[in-house]
Amino acid sequence: MFFGKKSSQGAIDFIVVGLGNPGRQYENTRHNAGFNALDLLAEKNSCQMKKIRFKSTTGECRIEGKRCLLMKPSTFMNNSGQAVVEAMNFYKISPENVIIIFDDISLDVGKMRIRQKGSDGGHNGMKNIIYLSGSDMFPRVKIGVGKKPHPDYDLKDWVLSRFSAQDNKLLADIYKNTAEAVEYIIAGDIQKAMANFN
Repeated sequence: MFFGKKSSQGAIDFIVVGLGNPGRQYENTRHNAGFNALDLLAEKNSCQMKKIRFKSTTGECRIEGKRCLLMKPSTFMNNSGQAVVEAMNFYKISPENVIIIFDDISLDVGKMRIRQKGSDGGHNGMKNIIYLSGSDMFPRVKIGVGKKPHPDYDLKDWVLSRFSAQDNKLLADIYKNTAEAVEYIIAGDIQKAMANFN
């Protein structure tokens, strides 16, 4: 369906994608943890997130000596794959070199989980990326946003709810750890990232 082998002349070595929903009304919601983590990664690596490309707000920088494209899709969560696959096709990047950062309601706030590949885990953004790319070989960093407070609580309402002040204190460290984990993955040491942060 896609991309083929990475071109030796490709301008980008890795794509790092933070998932979320665009617009001020979604800022600091649970579903935007991926956006928040990517913002910190960009800041840490002096990456200006100002260019609109691939249906995303993007920036380019070097991380661990590799040229990286950082992306925050503006397609809304359920269509994240449109942005990701467009960029993958343009740069001929394989899924193994596309790192996805997103929220996970199965993990408590203040927890994170790194995986080398795998299923979508019920996350609509990952589901769309896997469906449109035809692959589940994406390294990913999952950020805990807490489970629903009650089984009958509407899932959409939960993921679009905002973090408490206490949650934000916990997440500040998680976003720093996410940036460090992404750097390990780009350096070729996902096992170290998993050992340190899982």
